[in-house]
Parts: sequence; C-alpha cells; structure tokens
Amino acid sequence: MDRPKRTLLEVLEGKTVKPPPIWLMRQAGRYLPEYRATRANVKSFLDLCYTPDLAVEVTLQPIRRYAFDAAILFSDILVIPDAFDRNVRFVEGEGPQLDPIDEAGIAALSMPDVVARLAPVFETVRRLRSQLPAETTLLGFCGAPWTIATYMIAGHGTPDQAPARLFAYRHPAAFERLLSIIAEASISYLVAQIDAGADAVQIFDSWAGVLGDHEFDEYAIKPVKRIIDGLRAERPQAKVIAFAKGAGYNLKRYRQGTGADAIGLDWSVPLDFAVELQKDGAVQGNLDPLRMVAGGDSLDAGIDRILDKLGNGPLIFNLGHGITPQADPANVDRLIRRVRSLGG
Repeated sequence: MDRPKRTLLEVLEGKTVKPPPIWLMRQAGRYLPEYRATRANVKSFLDLCYTPDLAVEVTLQPIRRYAFDAAILFSDILVIPDAFDRNVRFVEGEGPQLDPIDEAGIAALSMPDVVARLAPVFETVRRLRSQLPAETTLLGFCGAPWTIATYMIAGHGTPDQAPARLFAYRHPAAFERLLSIIAEASISYLVAQIDAGADAVQIFDSWAGVLGDHEFDEYAIKPVKRIIDGLRAERPQAKVIAFAKGAGYNLKRYRQGTGADAIGLDWSVPLDFAVELQKDGAVQGNLDPLRMVAGGDSLDAGIDRILDKLGNGPLIFNLGHGITPQADPANVDRLIRRVRSLGG
C-alpha cells in the first residue's frame, strides 16, 4: 500500500498543493490550555524539552486539536549551547539565561558529543514518528549560528543584539570560530533528527534582521549554507526550510546563497516581493501573529490576501512568527477552515 502523501514535503519539492499545507510556529504553546496544564507539572522549561513523554505529548496536542499538516518537534534552539555546557536556564518573566562566553571561552570551546548529550530529543522524534498520523509531516529544527551566537555572547536576549555585533567587530577571528563550531554541532544535531524520523527541518535565524549588508552575508548566509551542505552531504534526501526573520529584501540572495528548499517569510515581507521569491521555489508564511489575537474580519482579510497572492504557487501556510500566548484557540480553527475552504 502506498504511504499517504505528506503534502508539506510535496511543496518542499516545488509543487503547488491546493489547499496549501498548514502548520504554525509555536503551535504547541501557552495559548493552548492543555499545554499550560502539562507545563505546570514540570519544574523547568528544559525539563519539558528533555522528557520524551512530555515533549511528545505537547507536540501532539495541536495535532489532535487541529489536524495540522505538520508537527514540529517540541524543543528549543538553545539546546545546542546547553550541549556546550553554557548553563542554559529559563527564568520566569526574564526569558533564557546563559553563562556568557568571551574570547578565551571560545578558544577553549570543544565540540560536544551532540548525539549523546541530546539523546532525549532524538527519542522524542522517534516516538513522534510512530505516533503521528501517516500523512503528517514531522519537522525537526535548530537555531542558526548567528542567532545562537547572540545568546551565547550576551548571556540573554537583547533588543538589537549589540553585544554580539560589537564582539564580531572587535574579535572577528574568535567570532568566526564560534559560528563554525555552532554550525558543525548543528549538522550533527539535524542529521540525528533525520535519522530518528524527521521528514524535514527548519533553521531559525530569529535575529537575522539586525545585520548589515556585509554581515548578513558573513553571519547569516554562509553559516546556514554550511549547515545545509553538511546535512545534505550525509543525508541527501533532507529537506530544509530556512527562516531569517527581518531579512527583508536580503531574502532573495538568502535563498540563492543557502540552497534552502523553502524560505520562511515574516509578516513584514511585502506579498508582491513574496511572489518574486516564490518563482524560485517554495515560500512559507506569513500571516501577522497578532491577527490570531484580533480574529474576526482582520484575520479573514489577512488569510485571503496571502492565498490570493501566493496560493497558486508552492506555499506552506504559516504565521510570520510564532503564535502568541494571547491568541484565541478558536481563531486557529477559523484560520484552518478558511485556508482549507478557500485555498483549494
């Protein structure tokens, strides 16, 4: 018997699928009451990520509720610096905290055994693939080296990533080494996710938008290309979505430079430009997450514009960033019904 089609994979091959497959960044999250109930039973966010029983449960919650076309592994981009022993912790009301790294720390940094250190993540992937509906695409992911480096250098998130940008200007050789070792660890991490059952992966560069023109080439494009090339050298079948938030008109050369199968679009990307990007391959996005809070006619209008502009090409329908805790779960139902009724 033929395996049911995983429509998201068809789009990653450049095909137009109607209606387009749908998933949402952070679809397993605090807007769902069942997620909040599960999260209340663990001490820390990383405990949730590293406990396969619970990570599987929260990954499956939005699939049960909404029948999305893809499930994305429940984890966090900062498990990579955690594998480097950077004392990653999540502080309520403050976000992630790490031990900041300096030039000497980078020189002393050694490659961890990623497969051993992050074994619970791969166990989660294996269980997910066995429990998901056959037609549901399973996505793995990692953070892009630039975004991971910003947290490792500052020790926390910052509005414009000035600590990492200053460090890169003052210590270019050390910064290049940091990006390189993060990229190599990320290759091992993604290969292991594919081997455990992930169908495709997404690379999140959440802070790409703060980079200047030259720095975008050096810190966003080149390290992500290294990851994609390294992943495909070991697993040629691997499909990759690359999401560089805030990259704007740099996205055209980002696709060309990285070789990603699909480009994620944040909500600020003009749809006319998205149409141009779509001529070169699949795009993913790009509804403003706040429309999921507003609901009603504003939600419908945002959905309709995306479908009108991008629905006749290879499209993965998604938000332009993660769904917020304030989103109404009923609005997700509304989105799915509208995309699946109008997108065909």
